[in-house]
Amino acid sequence: MSGYVFAVTLSVLAIAFLFFLLRTRRIREKYAAVWISLALVVVVLGTFPRLAFFLADLAGVETPINLLFVGGFGILLSVCIQLSANLTTLEERTRTLAEELALLKLSTDDARHRHEDSPPQL
Repeated sequence: MSGYVFAVTLSVLAIAFLFFLLRTRRIREKYAAVWISLALVVVVLGTFPRLAFFLADLAGVETPINLLFVGGFGILLSVCIQLSANLTTLEERTRTLAEELALLKLSTDDARHRHEDSPPQL
């Protein structure tokens, strides 16, 4: 089996798996879109390998695989940056929620102690 057929087959399987993850709500649409787009690019380049050579010539790159490596690196770098930004936002939200919960617990405990210390109503 040639490398192109292997790449196309692997990409089609990846797309099917991503749709499964979307259906079971294990991945959000905004993340799946990047991976599905990347897999579709691999399918197109695997189906039409001359296109990779054309794009490499257009970019001034000697070997098409180098262009694919740089493109893949750029995509993975952007995904990592996006996930880091989302993680930072979630950490901030978690910290804020923990602080709000601590204040609410303190307020509830204070109200409970005031109620226990007050004289009985007749």
